[in-house]
Amino acid sequence: MTKENIIRQAYEAAAERYAAVGVDAREAMDKLQKISLSMHCWQADDVSGFENQGGSLTGGIQVTGNYPGRARTIDEVRADVLKAASLIAGKHRLNLHEIYGDFQGKKVDRDEVEPAHFESWMQWAKENAMDLVMVAPDDPLALGMVDAMEAAGIKTFGPHKNAAIIEASKAFSKELMAKYHIPTAKYKTFTDEAEALAYIDQEGAPIVVKADGLALGKGVTVAETVEEAKQAVRDMMEGGKFGASGLTVVIEECMVGPEVTVLCFADGEHLSPMPSSQDHKRAYDGNKGPNTGGMGAFTPSPNYTPEIAERCMKEIFLPTMEAMKAEGRPFKGVIYFGLMLTADGPKVVEYNARFGDPETQAVLYQLDTDLFDIFNACVDGTLADLDIQWKDGAACCLVLASGGYPLSYEKGYEISGLDQVEGATVFHAGTKFGETGAYLTNGGRVLGVTASGATLADAVEHAYTAAKPIVWKDMHFRTDIGKVWVD
Repeated sequence: MTKENIIRQAYEAAAERYAAVGVDAREAMDKLQKISLSMHCWQADDVSGFENQGGSLTGGIQVTGNYPGRARTIDEVRADVLKAASLIAGKHRLNLHEIYGDFQGKKVDRDEVEPAHFESWMQWAKENAMDLVMVAPDDPLALGMVDAMEAAGIKTFGPHKNAAIIEASKAFSKELMAKYHIPTAKYKTFTDEAEALAYIDQEGAPIVVKADGLALGKGVTVAETVEEAKQAVRDMMEGGKFGASGLTVVIEECMVGPEVTVLCFADGEHLSPMPSSQDHKRAYDGNKGPNTGGMGAFTPSPNYTPEIAERCMKEIFLPTMEAMKAEGRPFKGVIYFGLMLTADGPKVVEYNARFGDPETQAVLYQLDTDLFDIFNACVDGTLADLDIQWKDGAACCLVLASGGYPLSYEKGYEISGLDQVEGATVFHAGTKFGETGAYLTNGGRVLGVTASGATLADAVEHAYTAAKPIVWKDMHFRTDIGKVWVD
């Protein structure tokens, strides 16, 4: 008897048993084919990765259980993925982390990772008919990962290298806005430290100092004094705080008004805005303290009225898409508009070429349309034909951080209460498993507790209530996420 006949007989026997209890097996299988599941190879090798074999990771989500059967090579990871795909019905989405690059046994620093380290993955994806690849982080986008994937014949979601520069270089984005009359803050770009310091003396404070390149969301100083601004310049240009990213600095006027984020899906010609959101960048209540990667976010923003939305579309969103196209850099993927609602109208604070954190946790919590369909529409240029649906109500993401973040903080504290969380989703950002199986802190921003509600007040209350059982030593979080700060 052939393997196919054995499987068929087993299916028919199972179908009869399910029918006896009122379940139509064929109908169930048809429904399963329409369900989308995500497969993460994040833990395939126990999260050791291949960039530092024999060592350990230093951040992010990490598991160290050394479980039996863990993948020890790239080939074993790939075999595990294909086996899982063969057993799971429906469409599959594979998320590949940077640590699984093909590093040939060599130690490669994270900021030295290039598309070439994923060429074998590209070939493997092509050979195994992977329908779509999404490139999410800023570094691979800026380095041209989408270009490399497409050159290998793989359908890929995300902007090309020449479009990702809208985030990778603040100098480029400011020049683009100036050229195409897109409203933004008054600014000047410097490669000479002395000239930058003199400009600060001329303009006074408050003033904003930005590293030109990528800096993990931390390359911005909103300086309240002239000396603070000068020190930020010295740290970037002389001290090398952000490496090559800080050798060029952009100095801007300090805009005043409520901040709003609007993420948009884009297909090179058209864009579809997501619900507005607001991040809370400062570390402490009342919008005080140093800038962070984000201490929490909510959606939608009460400040983002239909009138402002219409104005943003006309004055900022569409002109940006048209400007990028005119420059030979059509944008496909997710474009992030960081906005300041000033007394003179909405202005661009910054662009990102990807989803933003923690706004995404809140915004996508409200998405009703299959994200896979949206990604395909962006790549295919058919976004205008897709009716993207969003849930009513609001959502809030509360970030739980290590005490001392974003400056000095300790790691390795045991986290309790995760099993008691109800009515919310807990996104892990800086955790690992300890030897006993308990979750330990392993980063600055540790967890993102996200909940929804009929109103913004409800969503905020649900997020804080859900987070109450979670405890670890020196845990820090803001108590005012959801308030609409103007300064």
